[in-house]
Parts: sequence; structure tokens; C-alpha cells
Amino acid sequence: MVSEAQKYWNPLLETLPMENLRALQVKKFKRIMRWAYDHSSFHHRLYRDAGLEPGDIKTMEDIARVPKVEKSMMRDIQKKEPYPYGDMLCVPLEQVTEFHQTSGTTGQPVYQPDTWQDWEWWAEAWAYILYAQGYRAADRVFIPFGYNVFVAFWTGHYGAEKLGCEVVPGGVLNTEARILKMQELRATAMMATPTYVLGMADTARKKLGMNPATDLTIERITCAGEPGASIPTTKRRMEEAWGAKVYDHIGATEIGAWSYECLEQSGGLHVNEGLFLVQIEDTETGKIIEEPGKPGKMVITAFDRIAQPCIRFDSKDIIVWHEDQCDCGRTFRMIKGGVIGRADDITKVKGVLLAPTAIEEVVRGIPELGDEYEVIVEKKGDIDDISLKVELQPDAEGTKDRILSILNDQLRVKTNLRYNISFHPYGSLPRYDVKAKRFKDLRKDH
Repeated sequence: MVSEAQKYWNPLLETLPMENLRALQVKKFKRIMRWAYDHSSFHHRLYRDAGLEPGDIKTMEDIARVPKVEKSMMRDIQKKEPYPYGDMLCVPLEQVTEFHQTSGTTGQPVYQPDTWQDWEWWAEAWAYILYAQGYRAADRVFIPFGYNVFVAFWTGHYGAEKLGCEVVPGGVLNTEARILKMQELRATAMMATPTYVLGMADTARKKLGMNPATDLTIERITCAGEPGASIPTTKRRMEEAWGAKVYDHIGATEIGAWSYECLEQSGGLHVNEGLFLVQIEDTETGKIIEEPGKPGKMVITAFDRIAQPCIRFDSKDIIVWHEDQCDCGRTFRMIKGGVIGRADDITKVKGVLLAPTAIEEVVRGIPELGDEYEVIVEKKGDIDDISLKVELQPDAEGTKDRILSILNDQLRVKTNLRYNISFHPYGSLPRYDVKAKRFKDLRKDH
């Protein structure tokens, strides 16, 4: 039987009573705000212009008065010295040991410096995630990722090493070679985007004649980069394809790895409240939302990152507090269903708010359809038009009329919208190795 201490990476923090946890968060917020105020011209100017200094912050309510930082502000300061980070930098350039940048999917990439201390913090954040998902020193973890300037699974690699796992970097191998190497070494775990997890399974079946669920030894998969692992139909597809448990995690280059699903898989992801402060803000009023069930925009602070601090960062991610505590015993709160979408992705179509994740849930819930799809929103005259392209599985051609009826019905229920649905040959829609871009809004004002 597993003891209580063995259930958690950090038993003290992960089970800290709520009152003590909130007091610790205020204390750590004041510390990182003081650090930034004293060491960054950008933050000093930001807080001074708002009429605030670190000594003014005494309660959780006070924190909501602190100005937010947006990605556009980070892009602007990159034009200043010290190059290439600008005056948000809180340490001398010679203390920067790691460079990464955002993927640029929402605009010009943001550069992120980290000190060696920050890199240790990254590994610690990932240790919480992996330990909660059952990774242990006996695991052989395969990372099918082309190591690049994106932080992606770099930090997952170091977090796994911190747990004592053996890590096999997939690097420049192609998909077939990665699958064969996983088979040869009897890898027990891997990390990838949901798109690539499904793509690898498809490649194994179609090109190598292998069934990942029976011919490979993967027991657990940690996903990142897309919301798919928190969408029940997509998670089910991955788990069935690999015969493995699939776990979600959420992180970002400029924030850190802040949320994770645990072994209980209780329909929510824990916020690592020992290392981060997550606040949910009403998108209209700006007020902080504490009650469960009401979606809003995430504003997040990383308490211990010092080179380029993340303090009250407006992530644009839409999340909602879960109404329940997890049965795992952690006191860290959960968000329900992961990230619902981004404030700049959730858009009005024909007067209805549309979250692309709702379309994914419907498409991935129909076994006769392939994993890939594409949504295009455009104006036709004065009317919004939505096209949905899907692929039929090779042996499902005779079911097209029935699938069309199911798609129309379920999309109407889930999104309250009608779509122009077209079927395409299996394998004809774009494939992605890292982050997929399946939703395209071509309207001029979007």
C-alpha cells in the first residue's frame, strides 16, 4: 500500500490547509513583486505609474490592484536594451543560461531568459506534474520531440530526470524511427502534443503494421501544447490507440508549467498553488471570480522565476474553477476541463460565442471519422459561413449519410450553429507534428 508521503512529490505543500496556502501565496507574491520592483526598470515604472509599491500589498484582495502584464508589452520591450530581452530583465545578462521563445502562434515570438536557478524551478514544477501522473524512477521516458528554441518538452525532460527516470530524446528521428526505437528500448512513457500522439499511432498502424496498444510498452502519456487531452473524446481516442493512460498538463514559455492532471483523472487539472497564483477575471467587469462554474480569463503569477518574472500575466486563457476537490487529497484547487479556449479564439459567429474545443469534442467522438479536421469561418456577403472539413476512415464510406446526420445534430447541440460539412479522403487534410492550427477565421475584422 502506498503511504501518504509517497503519493505526493511535495507532501507539505500539496496538502497544506487552504488558509495556510493563501497566506503563503500572499507572502510569495510580495517577495516576487519586491524583486521585480527593485531589479527591473519595466516593473518599477509599471508599479510607480499605478501608484503602487510592494509595501502596499498586504492581502489577497490587494493583489488584484497590481497592474497586469500582456504579451504585447513584452514584445515592445524587446526593442530595448539589454538585447534581446529589454528592461524587464532582472539579472545581469551573464546570469542568463537558457534562451527559449514562444511559438509565435498568436503573433511575434516573445523571448524568455532563464537563469540556472529558474531552470531548476522549471524542473521542480515538472516534477510535481510527472509524480502526480505516476512517473517513477523505474520509467524509461521517450520524448519524440525535435529539440528547438521552443521550451516544449525540454523542461519535461529535465523534470523526468529529477525524478530519476531514464530519458530517451527522440530528437531528429522521424516518426517511424521514433516508434521503432520506443519498441526496441521498451519505453514505458512518453510526452507529446495530442495531435502527434494520434499521428504516431496512425503511422504505426499504416506504415509499420503495428498496433501501439499491443506492440509497444507505453503505460502513460503526458500531453501539452493543445487542449485535446482534456477533451474526453480526444483523450479516449489516444488511450484506446496506445492502450495507455493519457494525462494533461498546462504550461507556457512565459509562465511555466502551472497545472496538471493527477492519477485520479477527476475531470479537472490541479493548479500548482505552491508555485503559482492563478486568478480568474471576469472578461467584462474585470472582477476576480472565486466561485466555481463561471468562466473567465486567467491572470497568473509565478512566484519563483527571477530572470524575467511573470507577475499578474494576462494569459488570455479561459478557465473555470471546479466545484469539487479531488479525491487524491491535494488541497490545490482544480480547474474544470482544462483550458476552455483563448479569449482571442472564442469568437462570435452569427451572434453565438463559439469555442473551437466544442467542435473537436464532436468530431473526435465519432469513430468513423479520422483524427484530422479543419474549420473555416468566412464572410459570404453579410453572413458568417462556417465550413467543416472532415475525413472518413477508409472503411466507412458507406456510412457517410448517417455520419452527416450525427455531425449536424451534435454540432447544433454543442455549439448552436449550422455548418457546411464536407467529407475528404483519409489522409488528405493537413497533418501537424507540434501545435495544430485547425480553426481558421478568415473574416477581415478577425
